Amino acid sequence: MTTFANIGSIFKSGVFKRGLFSTIVLGAAILFSTNIFAQRGVKISTVVIDAGHGGKDPGASGKHSHEKNITLAIALKLGHDIQQNMPGVRVIYTRKTDRFIPLYKRAEIANENHADLFISIHCNSSPSPKPYGAETYVLGLYKNKANLAVAQKENAAILYEDNPKKYNGFDNSPESYITLSLFQSPYLKESLDFANKVEQQMHYRAGRKARGVAQAGFLVLWRTTMPSVLIETGFLSNPKEEKYLLSKTGQTQIASAIYHAFKAYKIEFEKENAIVRPGHTSVRINKYKKASVDYRVQFYTAGHLIRNSAVRFKPVPEVSYYKNNGLYKYTSGHFKTLSHAILHQHFVRSKGYRDAFVVAFYQNRRISLSKAKEIEKTGK
Repeated sequence: MTTFANIGSIFKSGVFKRGLFSTIVLGAAILFSTNIFAQRGVKISTVVIDAGHGGKDPGASGKHSHEKNITLAIALKLGHDIQQNMPGVRVIYTRKTDRFIPLYKRAEIANENHADLFISIHCNSSPSPKPYGAETYVLGLYKNKANLAVAQKENAAILYEDNPKKYNGFDNSPESYITLSLFQSPYLKESLDFANKVEQQMHYRAGRKARGVAQAGFLVLWRTTMPSVLIETGFLSNPKEEKYLLSKTGQTQIASAIYHAFKAYKIEFEKENAIVRPGHTSVRINKYKKASVDYRVQFYTAGHLIRNSAVRFKPVPEVSYYKNNGLYKYTSGHFKTLSHAILHQHFVRSKGYRDAFVVAFYQNRRISLSKAKEIEKTGK
């Protein structure tokens, strides 16, 4: 079995070839993602809300606060907002009190309840009191040292756990993060969609500085089999922001921002996952006739048409495009299975398109990956 430990040892030894290392890591990622891909429906009916840290793990600390208390308060307010306004949505908390929950267990709670979305709430900190604002993360390869530092700080929670073997040799080193970043790519697009909505609502509804969406390796997101995000609601190291996050007003506004992001995501997701026929109401995907799903890797977007033979596309094979919302979106390859598309995704990323992700088409119409899996499952 390929683990973080043996991959890390190969990496550190300096005797490996880059191609061999990539093959080992990608093989592990494909096997993992294929085995755990949840069979999700076309409705957002269950959300898991994770209050970061808890119990013996206080998380980040300010002069007057601990992260674990603020995240719990926001999580409970968010869950209340959803339950009050969306009675059809089941809300599940990883914790509702001040108790310690291992990182892997939080993902298990989401997976066992077949959640459609996983929201992990946190607070940030910095050696300097100047940084402030909210930022939202999805699982992926960190692009700078600051993103890596945030992930390392949040993943330090494993030091409080009794069974580190659950993480297959993960040791919080940069090498471990390279491996970790490959595991949840099937849900990258949906995770990014929700993350962007969170940042927008943080700015417009809560009046916070939106620091943007980023990718990094968070263990709490590692094994979740649904779109998942980690939200850093603000900096406890900034006195003004700490005061805001400690206040009922601040906690209510942050929870409201996340709720409205969830509401917008739910509406958009369910609209995208239904079709409307003349004279009929929306129907689910299982009304389609049997056909195969076409998986592709999307890697580039432009406001104007670019020839498929353009120099910039030469490193990428089998380029095609589709038009959406006035933009030309370029894809590479055509695959009948998600696992083959994931492998090609990493190849495309290796050619410089770091944000490449898998997309699915059915009867020449773009669909979500969850819908694609339902078609594969039902044959319709």
